[in-house]
Amino acid sequence: MLKKAFMLVSGNAFGSALLLARNLIVARLISPEDYGIASTFAISMSIVEMLSNFGLNQMIVVDKDGDDPRVQSGLQGFQVLRGLTSSLLLWAISGAYARFLGIADLAWAYQVIAFIPLVNGLQHFDVHRLKRHLKFTPSILSLSVPPLVSVLALWPLALIYDDYRIMLAALFVQAGAMVVLSHLTAERPYRVRLDLGQMRAATGFGWPLLVNGILLFGVFNGERLIVGRELGMLQLGHFSMALTLTLTPTLVLAGSCQTFFLPQLSAARERPEAFQWLGIATMESSLVIGVLLVLGVSLVGAPVVDLLLGQKYATMIPILVPITVLQAVRVAKTGGAVVALARGQSGNAMAANLFRVLSLPVSWWAVIRTGDVLVIIWIATAAEVLGYLMSVLLASRRTGLRLTPLLAPAVLTALAFATALVDAQVYAPKRHLMDQIHIAQWAVVLTSVAALLAMSGLRGYLVRRFWRRPR
Repeated sequence: MLKKAFMLVSGNAFGSALLLARNLIVARLISPEDYGIASTFAISMSIVEMLSNFGLNQMIVVDKDGDDPRVQSGLQGFQVLRGLTSSLLLWAISGAYARFLGIADLAWAYQVIAFIPLVNGLQHFDVHRLKRHLKFTPSILSLSVPPLVSVLALWPLALIYDDYRIMLAALFVQAGAMVVLSHLTAERPYRVRLDLGQMRAATGFGWPLLVNGILLFGVFNGERLIVGRELGMLQLGHFSMALTLTLTPTLVLAGSCQTFFLPQLSAARERPEAFQWLGIATMESSLVIGVLLVLGVSLVGAPVVDLLLGQKYATMIPILVPITVLQAVRVAKTGGAVVALARGQSGNAMAANLFRVLSLPVSWWAVIRTGDVLVIIWIATAAEVLGYLMSVLLASRRTGLRLTPLLAPAVLTALAFATALVDAQVYAPKRHLMDQIHIAQWAVVLTSVAALLAMSGLRGYLVRRFWRRPR
C-alpha cells in the first residue's frame, strides 16, 4: 500500500513539475506582458470550474454503487452536460471578462477557450472508478502524460506563434490528451446516460465541494484578477510567475503530507495519546514545508530566476520572497485541516480560507489607492495568518489536540519568516554591501534552523517511524 501511495504522490509531483516546466518555457519564449495575458486563460477556466465543480470523479470512488455501469454512465452523462454548460457560460462571459481586464480586443481568445470544458466533459470515468480496486496506473498516467504532451507540443507551437497563443494552444493539447488517454486506459465501453435522480444525488454530494471551490478560487486567483485589472498585464505577468514558482512545490508537498499522515491519523483516532503526537507531527510537517521553501528562495531565489527566466523577469525578484512567505503561511494551514479531517471534520479548510477571500475587497481598495503590488501581498499574508490561527484552534477544539508542543515551533517559524522578509526588503536591494547581505542571510539560516530543531513532535515521529529498532 505504501508503494502505491508513493507512486500516486510521484505521479502528481511529476505532473506538477511538467506544468511548471511548461509555464517556465512559455515565459521564456514570450514577453512578460504576453505571459500575463496567458495566465488569464487559466483564471477563466478556474471561474467555470469553480461554478460547476460537483466532485463527480470523487463520487464514483466513494459511492457504494460506484461500480455499477448504470451509475457510471449516469455520471459520465452529467459530466458531458456539465462540460456543455460550462462552455456556454464561459462563452457568455468572455466579452465581459476581457473588458474587466482591460483587454477587450482579446475576447475572441476566451471564446476559443470556452471549448475546453466541452472537451473535458468527454472524459471516461474508468480512470477514477478503478481506484476503488486500488488500480492506480490509469490515474498516474492521467497526472503525468497529458502535461508531458503539452510540454512536447511547445516546440512546434513556438514555430507558429510568438505570443500568448502558445499557451492557448498548449491548453487545448493537454485537454485533448487527457480525454484520449482516459479512453485508452479504460476497461469498460464508454456510455453516457442522462438520469435526473443521479444528477440530484451528485448535486447533493458535491455542493460542499462547490462552496469550497469558490473559496479556493478566491485564494488562488483573487489577487491575480485585481493585479490584472488595476496594474496591467505586465505586472500580472510578474505576479503570476512568482506565484507559479512558489505555489507548485507547496501544493505537491502539502498533498504528499496529507496522503502520508491522514491514514495514520485516522487509524489512531481512538487512541488519544497516539493521535496527540501524530497530530502535532502533522502540523509541524506543514510548517517544515514553509520554512524550507522560504529558506531556499531567500538564499538562491534571485539567481534561479535569472537562470530560468532571464533579465526580463528581474523586476519580479523584489516580490519573490514576500510571495514565498505568503505561500508558506498558506501551506501551514493544511496541517490543522488534515488533523480535523481524520476525525471527520471537513469544514476546517473552508473556515480557514474564508479570511483570504474576505481580504480581497481590502486588497482591491488598497491597490487602487497605492498602485503597489506589495500591498496586496501584505494584506493576503495577514489574512493567511488569521486563517492559520483559525485552522489550528478549530483542529484543537474539534479533536481535543493539545497545542502546547506547537507553540515554540510556530513562534520560531514566524521569526524565520520575518527575518527573511527583512533580508529581502532591506538588505537584498543593497547588493553592493556584501557584508550586510551576508549577515542578513546568516540570520535567515539560523532562525530557520532554530525553527526546525524546535519541532519535537515531528522529530519524535521520525525516531519512532524510521530509527527506533524493534525490540
